[in-house]
Amino acid sequence: MASRVVTTVLAGALPAPPHAPVAVAGGGKVVEWTNRPSRHGGIRCGVARASRSRPHCSSSSAWTAEVAAIIPLTTSSEVPGSFNIHVDGLVQDGVLELLKSAVAALAIIAQISVALPANAILYSPDTNVPRTGELALRRAIPANPSMKTIQESLEDISYLLRIPQRKPYGSMEGDVKKAMKIALDNKEAMLGSMPAELKEKGSELYTSLLEGKGGLQSLLNYIKDKDNDRLSVALASSLDTIAELELLQAPGLSFLLPKQYLDYPRLTGRGVVEFTVEKGDGSTFVPTAGGEPKRVATLQVVVDGYSAPLTAGNFAKLVLEGAYDGVTLKSANQAVIADSESGKKGYTIPLEVMPAGQFEPLYRSPLSIQDGELPVLPMSVYGSVAMAHSEDSEEYSSPTQFFFYLYDKRNSGLGGISFDEGQFSVFGYATTDGRDVLSQIKTGDKIRSAKLVQGRERLVLPAAASAPAPEDPAPAPADPALAPAES
Repeated sequence: MASRVVTTVLAGALPAPPHAPVAVAGGGKVVEWTNRPSRHGGIRCGVARASRSRPHCSSSSAWTAEVAAIIPLTTSSEVPGSFNIHVDGLVQDGVLELLKSAVAALAIIAQISVALPANAILYSPDTNVPRTGELALRRAIPANPSMKTIQESLEDISYLLRIPQRKPYGSMEGDVKKAMKIALDNKEAMLGSMPAELKEKGSELYTSLLEGKGGLQSLLNYIKDKDNDRLSVALASSLDTIAELELLQAPGLSFLLPKQYLDYPRLTGRGVVEFTVEKGDGSTFVPTAGGEPKRVATLQVVVDGYSAPLTAGNFAKLVLEGAYDGVTLKSANQAVIADSESGKKGYTIPLEVMPAGQFEPLYRSPLSIQDGELPVLPMSVYGSVAMAHSEDSEEYSSPTQFFFYLYDKRNSGLGGISFDEGQFSVFGYATTDGRDVLSQIKTGDKIRSAKLVQGRERLVLPAAASAPAPEDPAPAPADPALAPAES
């Protein structure tokens, strides 16, 4: 990449010598350097761009003095056989102009090299961001450290399987053996962190992880046989089992909510919302897996209270109240929006984002992706679900209006990061079947019904949540008027 940057900068920093007009094909105009700012200096540029204007030089002697301070000038008698620079001839031939421009190019490269770290995350192809909702949700579970280490080892195999041609089977085998050793050495700790009523189920899942079909032993066998297809299927099964074990180990939130938000509804774990969507123009949904076209389709969303308890809790409460039944959908360029803002609730929800590597969410504070901050629940995944911003402040979310984000890598940075990453409260993801439905939703389609089919027991509704709240779209956090009200 550095070589490309150098080539580009040099190409733009080596103009024709002054007094030497450049003929342009098709006309007699001369290309000149100006002091006008670059058209690419917008907010979304990944690298601060240096001005292309050329410094003015009043005399050839000034140019000679500037270059002589940088490049030692010699005569042929001083260094026989060397590439000698004759100052008098440079000004006449325009070579000094080229050398000065080259020095300017090196200065620009130095500026770029300094600017890159601040924005590199948007343009790094190695950015460690989950590319599926399933992976993001699995990483978001606050589980036993031993389980997380096993999970990371198996996810590494998933990465290694994508390597073309010769697969590193030795590395894969090492990952599986490492996971098996951790599982065997830490059985008591892994099962001991589960509530008593869940330990029996946890024990069954533990045995399945080690010895079951699609378990760790099966992975070793498929690696030995170099059977990539069966290995991929078994790996997905093992990761699903690990996610189930981790959910049993995480019965509630791993952090305390700020006092000013204790009267908000909150989801202390996972939930599943099922939408029934119908076409508004009489057309049909076409199942991608085959089957008869239908006017009505089902779309499931997994909502995550571990990373966004207030946002997910408010959303689950509204679903129970039927707030989204009959709501019209709008299809935008990269989003499907629930047009429910007309039913304002008289309160707001603070922007809520859990940074990766942290133990609790940030409130009313968007992340700085340019500085390396990434969310646990990224928006840069097709089918992510987030709340829209409040009309009055981006530090708050709308209490009702949500959207499905239709992530498209072509509209993102080179690292695959959305330019709006970390700016919205993401609280869940559409499932695999749901993502197929999203691509077929058009403006005018409607949500016939929305139901909370899993996770009702994780929804906490404080008594204050049913008290009426005054109309105030962006109150201060400590204001008791923040308490959500039922309509």
